[in-house]
Amino acid sequence: MGEARDDPRVFLVEPDQRGVIPLNAFHIPARLRRTVRSEPFVVRVDTAFAAVLDACASPAPGREDTWINGPIRRLYVELHARGFAHSLECWKAERLVGGLYGVTLGGAFFGESMFSRADNASKVALVHLVARLRLGGWTLLDAQFQTEHLTQFGTIETPQSVYLALLQSALKVQPDKSALAQPLGGSDAVVYALQPTIQAS
Repeated sequence: MGEARDDPRVFLVEPDQRGVIPLNAFHIPARLRRTVRSEPFVVRVDTAFAAVLDACASPAPGREDTWINGPIRRLYVELHARGFAHSLECWKAERLVGGLYGVTLGGAFFGESMFSRADNASKVALVHLVARLRLGGWTLLDAQFQTEHLTQFGTIETPQSVYLALLQSALKVQPDKSALAQPLGGSDAVVYALQPTIQAS
């Protein structure tokens, strides 16, 4: 992370309690389920990675500064070019209105940041992400910190020692990365995100 947008330094954060979204216990509030099924947005994958990154770094109410500084931006863009970082995007009338991005290593996906310029856009992107991760065989979704926003999806705080064991196991998994780009309608995204067990096709 960076201390601020204009701070060139980068430092690592290793919290004692790690926010994890259990992929087999993901929760979607009833109203959001209806929203996802109604498909208010066109959901795309990796068509505007840099734009999602920049939107996540833009000032927003309650977040006037950002931890995404110049060096971090360059690193994420390079990771994307190498196939390790991905974005899920919500589009409306060909306008990018929400999304998220993260990094994948083995069967772990590290959610880095999300943004929303339309009601529920980042939430819809998260549901679509979880559906694709489950289809592809990922086993760990790292949310970094538990927040009030993420708690509604079943996010839990995991002690660092437990998290490291989960991570070690996930790094041995080889998911089907093509699942990230698989087209999914809203109803399918809800089903796959909530289904107790999934067999990747």
